[in-house]
Amino acid sequence: MSEAIYKRVVLKISGEALQGRAGYGAIDQNVLDSIAAQVKEVRSLDVQIAIVIGGGNIFRGVSAGAKSMDRVSADYMGMLATVINGLALQNALENIGVFTRVQTAIEMHALAEPYIRRKAIRHLEKGRVVIFVAGTGNPYFTTDTTAALRAIEIGADVILKATKVDGIYTSDPKKNKRARKYETLRYIDVLKKALKVMDATSVSLCMDNNLPIVVFDLTKEGNVKRVILGEGVGTIVKG
Repeated sequence: MSEAIYKRVVLKISGEALQGRAGYGAIDQNVLDSIAAQVKEVRSLDVQIAIVIGGGNIFRGVSAGAKSMDRVSADYMGMLATVINGLALQNALENIGVFTRVQTAIEMHALAEPYIRRKAIRHLEKGRVVIFVAGTGNPYFTTDTTAALRAIEIGADVILKATKVDGIYTSDPKKNKRARKYETLRYIDVLKKALKVMDATSVSLCMDNNLPIVVFDLTKEGNVKRVILGEGVGTIVKG
């Protein structure tokens, strides 16, 4: 078996990815099961894995805040949506024998542990998957920024940004057949070109801390393992 090139990773999954064919406001169990199976496959390589999950399939704070709802209230509601998704993913993982802990940035003792950096690292060292929910616990910050922050805090080697596209393109490949895929990109180019991969705050955090980002297609089963093994899947953003 090939050697993993990353030993500790943060997998960023959007809430929209979880809705699959179930539609807005729902979670597709088939998608959950697929993600869980891929995570288990990576754990078999003795890779430590933490997951940051979005809530856009249930509630998008940015969208609601842009309308009539107070942005701060909308963002907190979005954070609660990530807790629902995190608990669903925990259940899918534990159904196939993957030991998991959910840590939340907003304390809710009946559901999950509060986020404590040292405790999260200890869980990873013991082989548990840690799911970070409730964002950073603060409004105006996306779950992309959460992924960057948590990855830096726990000393991850990389952020795996799971999407529905197989990398970063010069333009939307679904709309432009001539769109060209980037194999590698520099952080500064992502910011200058305003490529909608992750928000500017998260990219800047990664740039300041020299933390690489791999953007890849999560819908193709086995891709998480391929990225971990360094098989050239997706687009890598680095210095």
